[in-house]
Amino acid sequence: MREWTDEELTRFSRQIVLREVGGVGQDRLLRAKVALVGVGGIGAPASLLLAAAGIGTLRLIDHDQVELSNLHRQVLFDPDDVGRAKVGAADARLAAKAPGLRVEPFPVKLERSNVDTLLKGVDLVLDGTDQFEVRSLVADACAAAGIPLVSASVQGFDGQLILLRPYLGAPHPSYRCIYPEAPGPGQLPSCSRSGVLGPVAATIAGLAATLAIKTLLGLEDPAVAAPLCCYDGLGGMLHQIEIPRTAAAGHAAPCIPAYADG
Repeated sequence: MREWTDEELTRFSRQIVLREVGGVGQDRLLRAKVALVGVGGIGAPASLLLAAAGIGTLRLIDHDQVELSNLHRQVLFDPDDVGRAKVGAADARLAAKAPGLRVEPFPVKLERSNVDTLLKGVDLVLDGTDQFEVRSLVADACAAAGIPLVSASVQGFDGQLILLRPYLGAPHPSYRCIYPEAPGPGQLPSCSRSGVLGPVAATIAGLAATLAIKTLLGLEDPAVAAPLCCYDGLGGMLHQIEIPRTAAAGHAAPCIPAYADG
């Protein structure tokens, strides 16, 4: 285990005293590399939480620029960031938040031709992107490479997330077990049309960051498939739905996916 500095011991003391974390667990987090695909409504607050928790390296993948309409939910950014590349603005903000954090900014669009390269060498991927095609690419790449994937989404007052590890075999489902076919036009409305409440995005980001940290610490039983967690912000309810390993033809997710980064 690493030699801790006094500053590190103080900074992370409230986590180190947790029985589930300890010095060994905190050391594991500091050595971890997490890729965030999308630095938007979910990725922006999640990156802050992961950096503050002591994740050693964050790889940020996003080709968009900060827009004024992003600011109510993408709390990593300020009005002065409007027009800047998201990963560039995030790099500076996260470096100030977490000294010692290594940020790997990739201001590129994730596509079939580069997905394997962009995700190579990471310990976990957190996906909060706003396109079904990209989410499918990320899920397939993670499944092939044996990388745990936290897939999270939000729209309106609702959100959902799931930990996907299909490479472990049954009973773990894949993303294609949830969506065997791409949704048709208009089935997945964007937040620009349907709206999203900023604190709900932060809630899902917090749940996703917690799930990512638990996975990195080995607190997610590899013999148990993670359920799909659905959050109803209006009703204040969080419920879980088991997803079968093999979905019947035409099976759709019990919760309609929604995206906060558009």
